[in-house]
Order: sequence, then C-alpha cells, then structure tokens
Amino acid sequence: MIQSPHILIVDDDRELRQLLTVFLTRHAFRVDAASDGRAMHKRLETARFDLIVLDLMLPGEDGLALCRRLRSSSTIPIIMLTALAEEIDRIVGLEMGADDYLVKPFNPRELLARIKAVLRRTGNASDVSRTVGNTLLFEGWRIDLAKRELFSPEGVLMPLTGGEFDLLVALAERPQRVLNRDQLLDLTRGRAATAFDRSIDVQLSRLRRKIETDPNQPALIKTVRGGGYVFQPRVVREP
Repeated sequence: MIQSPHILIVDDDRELRQLLTVFLTRHAFRVDAASDGRAMHKRLETARFDLIVLDLMLPGEDGLALCRRLRSSSTIPIIMLTALAEEIDRIVGLEMGADDYLVKPFNPRELLARIKAVLRRTGNASDVSRTVGNTLLFEGWRIDLAKRELFSPEGVLMPLTGGEFDLLVALAERPQRVLNRDQLLDLTRGRAATAFDRSIDVQLSRLRRKIETDPNQPALIKTVRGGGYVFQPRVVREP
C-alpha cells in the first residue's frame, strides 16, 4: 500500500504548527511537528520524512544553520518559512540548500501548493523521462532521471538539492539552446515562481560550483549576455 507523503513542520509558533498540522492532514498528508532544532533531529531519528517545512527564526539553532546541517547529510526537500521580506534572506536560504521559501504571513493553501510542487519535482521521474530514456550523459557525467541522481565522470555520486537537480535537467534536456530566467523558472518551478524570483541565479551558482572545473569560467553552463544561459555539452539520452 502506498503511503501519503510525510511532512515535518519545524516552527516555534504553537498555533501555526497546530493549524498547519490540521490543514495538511485534511489534505491527505501525514504530519509531524517540532518546535526547534533539537526536537526536529529527534523526529528525524525515528521517522522518514518526504519534506520539511522549516521556519527561519527559531530559538537556539536557527533555520539557516539547521538547513545547512541537513544539507551536509541529506537531500530531503526543504521549504523555508520566514517573516523577513528582504530578498537577501530568501537568497541566503536558497544558498544554504532550501528548495523553496514562503514569507509569513501566508495562506495555508499557498504552502499546500508549494509542497505539492516541490514533491512533484523531487518525486518520481516524469512520464517523458520514463518513456524516452532514463539517463542523460554529458562530458562523462551521468544523470539518472528515475533515481534523481548525478554521477561524476569518476562515478562519484554528487549530492544535489531538488532545485539544483531540476535546473540541471531543464538545461541538459535542451542543450545548445539559450534559456532565459523566466523559461527556467517555468520549467523548474511552474506556477510557484514569481516575476522577481532570483532562485535560478542562486541555484545556478551552486550547481556550477559542483560540476564545473572552474566555476568562475564555466565551460558547461555558459551565460549569454542579455539572453540567459546555455548548456554547452553534447547530451546523449540512454534507456
């Protein structure tokens, strides 16, 4: 029997935890909650979660530090909640490895939409990838679309966040084609994107640091002035 996705909410606001727990449970999710980082780690030791909703402002270890620690050992999707509207705070969250963010106060339905969008991106491979080939090869690198894994030319598994993986696939499936930020946002985040979203720039920078020999002079993902980005290598799709 297939179980519904398991969500962990980490927020020190008791009323918000209860509200989101009830709301998401009504929408067929399994939900646990924690009030701080210590409680979060205890939950993670005893259960498997498909996504974490993580508040930025927490007592003790804050959300950014917790996100950084999670990313050092896990690729579990993270949606960051923040009461801070400054763009720099959202960018820092993405740089720490968050897959998406939401500014408080928010409508629970918007969080639900973002959770579903992130789970779609980080879940099973798309119907297209299953029917026309599960592997993309370029410059010795291998992308396993079904398992959502990237292997280096040396065969080493390269840890990517869900957003970084989606961005790489969006580029690799359209080699030698210039894609602007709006197109990449649509391909990776769809309706969850906004006109002023800078997540693509942040995730592209992180991705370059992981796959480029010299991130300051990228050879795989080129910047086209005034146009966007282009994936340079020849890509081969295999079953």
